[in-house]
Amino acid sequence: MVLKINFEYKYFLVLICFLSILVRASGLGEVIWAVNCGGEAHTDIHGIHYQKDYLTVGIPSDYGKNLQIQRVVPQDQILYQTERYHTSTFGYDIPIDDDGDYALVLKFSEVWFTAMNQKVFDVVVNKQHTVVENIDIYGKVGRGAAHDEIIGISVKNGKVKVNGETSQFVNGKIPVEFIKGERDNPKINALYVVRGTPDDIPKLGPLPGMEKGPEIPEQEREEEEIDDDKDDKPKKKRKTSGPPIQDPYAADDTSSMMLPLFVAIGAFVPLVFCLCKL
Repeated sequence: MVLKINFEYKYFLVLICFLSILVRASGLGEVIWAVNCGGEAHTDIHGIHYQKDYLTVGIPSDYGKNLQIQRVVPQDQILYQTERYHTSTFGYDIPIDDDGDYALVLKFSEVWFTAMNQKVFDVVVNKQHTVVENIDIYGKVGRGAAHDEIIGISVKNGKVKVNGETSQFVNGKIPVEFIKGERDNPKINALYVVRGTPDDIPKLGPLPGMEKGPEIPEQEREEEEIDDDKDDKPKKKRKTSGPPIQDPYAADDTSSMMLPLFVAIGAFVPLVFCLCKL
């Protein structure tokens, strides 16, 4: 009887160890809040459930459906194909109930412009902390590619701490604002908050050699900016959607998805072998 109990207990420990390995492999904490900006509800490959965009300020757009978004599996392209933008500053209020460390993930993709310095704006947290300054999505990853900005936030004793700066935590909500600049309109494709740190957040894959455009010398950049200011031509009307296109990088994305599982299995097999010899 004692041997049977020990046997069952041993394999119970194996199961617990295996589950903990899987949790560490996925590296994602408790999801506090998530929104698919400008779009419908969606659950991604990490199990994050994004609610339908509830904001009434600004303009929702799904023009990105005309493109296949690189660096992300086909299932989750929708998170970067829909967006909310506004002709002025706008934002969302993140509900936070408890003290602790949190990670804010801002998801972007440039689906309209085909050059740098066309859309540039800031992101401010809790009215005081500029967490992303002069973001130029095309300048970072080109057109039609996913880009995430990950920000660590700490809440404790009525204070919000971001990048070493502190501000007041009021009414159980932290505003995240997209600040209107001189170059087009601020936007956001999706965002979520988890309990944990930026190190816990799954990272996007590398850029698959997509066209980003040549680096423009600073002098030419300034001349181009002057020309842009003189251009008063009306912009094209945005389309609503486009036909689905097969993702040529789907196989690569699937392989990266399976990597945490292979790591977990690789750690699990030796563990079982060692326990069986006890």
